[in-house]
Amino acid sequence: MESIYVFAKWKVKEGQLETVLSLLPDAVKKSTEEEGNLFYKIHQSNSDPNTLVLFEGYKDEAALNEHRNSTHFQTLVVGQIVPLLEEREVTLTTYLPLDQQ
Repeated sequence: MESIYVFAKWKVKEGQLETVLSLLPDAVKKSTEEEGNLFYKIHQSNSDPNTLVLFEGYKDEAALNEHRNSTHFQTLVVGQIVPLLEEREVTLTTYLPLDQQ
């Protein structure tokens, strides 16, 4: 059981940033309450405020799947936020402990 880390890059449509930012606190709260969630952090690009990068950690693939199938993910993220995005890129990763060799 390896932890899974998610990097999601969102390019928010012009004029929709405030709406997306108003929806994110609820998504963060509900996601971090999930048993398999390790963390859920939102970052904003310094060069383009409409670009957000989400960095999420899940204890394993099952926890990530539980998150993706959750009511709050389907309702908030897929149902309300995704339609406000110009682009959405999601990359799943596994940590490489190169600094521990």
